[in-house]
Amino acid sequence: MEGYVVVAGTLIAGIALVVAAWTARRLLAPSAPTPAKTTTYESGVDPLGDGWTQGQVRYLAYAYLYVIFAVDAVYLFPWALVLRTDLGVASLIEVAIFIGVVLVGLLHAARRGLLRWA
Repeated sequence: MEGYVVVAGTLIAGIALVVAAWTARRLLAPSAPTPAKTTTYESGVDPLGDGWTQGQVRYLAYAYLYVIFAVDAVYLFPWALVLRTDLGVASLIEVAIFIGVVLVGLLHAARRGLLRWA
């Protein structure tokens, strides 16, 4: 039961620190809400008109390309370092499937025209 006492003490200390931080913020932070401070702020654009306007999300394509190029490097680099030892056929098949999925993503991006510089 000694292990549980340590866990309970840590939990109580954590909760006490959070409550102390909240209390200190409420007591020390200035509070002067004005209409300008309480309005919604989004990317420097004043909130005018209806909130249900339709907008295009063009950065999604760049996020998609980032996932294709960066995440595959994160997984392939450690695999290539471990390749110096004998990983076997199963590891080679798994990496081939992974590269195949990445290539499908690249082909999709190329088909949509996301890889053009102009």
